[in-house]
Amino acid sequence: MKIRALLTATVLTAAAPALAQAPQAAAPAPAEQPPAAAAPKQPAPKKGETAKAVMRDAQGKDLGEITLEQTAGGVVIKGTLTNLAPGEHAIHIHEVGKCEAPDFKTAGGHFNPTKKAHGIMATKGKHHGDLPNLYVDPEGKVQFDTFATGGLTVKSLFDKDGSAIVVHAKQDDYYSDPTGDAGGRIACGVVEKQ
Repeated sequence: MKIRALLTATVLTAAAPALAQAPQAAAPAPAEQPPAAAAPKQPAPKKGETAKAVMRDAQGKDLGEITLEQTAGGVVIKGTLTNLAPGEHAIHIHEVGKCEAPDFKTAGGHFNPTKKAHGIMATKGKHHGDLPNLYVDPEGKVQFDTFATGGLTVKSLFDKDGSAIVVHAKQDDYYSDPTGDAGGRIACGVVEKQ
């Protein structure tokens, strides 16, 4: 027994410095505080002037709808379209609110009140009606949100001859004047007030 007591005392004496440096057991967590009052939720901004375009193909088939909403910094453009050929397609706002099939040439050129060159990459561009390409999935569907700045307003689309939104057969290269080498017009919708 004496040997056991001596061994225990020796071990404790040798371990004392290490035990003194060991981290203390974590202090018990303070009683849970009630959650702080959440910051008041900001009210949604007042809705700006809005417009829409119901898109149709050359046979008159409804492909979906595009909406435009005025904000302080530009126009939010959203759309959901179906039954388009998969791949990349140009989309532009055109200067005349007329969509006569089969080629939709009645929609005129791109909406361009400032008479600039076509394309975001053009040194003297862009038209107010130039928008980013659409990426249509293998099922022929696309959903998109984009933001148009640089002078476009919803109000400006309702001049004496209105305006239209046109989807093209090919992608926009963002610089070739006057259309971005976007190919034929495959869908069109007249912009209307909501």
